[in-house]
Amino acid sequence: MAPIKALIFDVDGTLAETEEVHRLAFNRAFAEAGLPWVWEPDLYGELLAVHGGRARLAHFIEHHAPPMAAEGRRRFDELHAAKTRLFAKLVDRRLARPRPGIERLIDDARSQGLAVVLATTSSIENAEALILANFGLDGLEKITAIVGGAGVVRPKPAPDVYELALARLGLTPRAALVFEDNGPGLAAATAAGIRAIVTPSRYAGGDDFSTAFAVLSHLGDTFEPYQHIAGVGDEGGTDMVTVAALQRWVADDDDMLGLLTIGGKPVY
Repeated sequence: MAPIKALIFDVDGTLAETEEVHRLAFNRAFAEAGLPWVWEPDLYGELLAVHGGRARLAHFIEHHAPPMAAEGRRRFDELHAAKTRLFAKLVDRRLARPRPGIERLIDDARSQGLAVVLATTSSIENAEALILANFGLDGLEKITAIVGGAGVVRPKPAPDVYELALARLGLTPRAALVFEDNGPGLAAATAAGIRAIVTPSRYAGGDDFSTAFAVLSHLGDTFEPYQHIAGVGDEGGTDMVTVAALQRWVADDDDMLGLLTIGGKPVY
């Protein structure tokens, strides 16, 4: 059995409930540009099926704004740059707070020598802004790598971003755990062969989590225990997710699966 050597975190919805901040930033960018577009929560929930801010904006222009699609295409880069700038400002005002247990688990992982990677189909600048605003420069230095952004050709649910993370780390899928918040992200991790723990975010309530290694309300923190929903985990809602617990869950899972061996060596 190989112990877990890396924790790979999705960003939006997993590190923090950022989607409302993204929605607000898009709406402010549209207003600044003098465009009459407003993304209401219901519409934004539909648009989240398209992963990545640039792809989401392009989809909206083509499918929801036909009367002004030509202008939207012409001003596309301007709009997305304005949205990125406004998102950073809103995050800097700490409108997107980390979800319970995130900072604690990252500290735990780093203290035990595990790599901590952020994998996102949003921009890397957005991920850096979120970490800097909430954890400061010290927090950013705890992150081993941030992968994704423009470097990913196919967004989630394709496995590209997680395969890129594994390649950057030089690890097999069984040596990492992914933390996700929604169905497409889980599908991406599953396609990459990595076990995933899902902590559902606001817009992901109806998603399919049947392939998750575990589904928990969040990662748990002092005086804020997580609630076990499905899969592995310590039922009863009294624990925080720790590296020791993760290693134990993975070891139990490997024992249950009865890993194949070739020449007496496990195949992961």
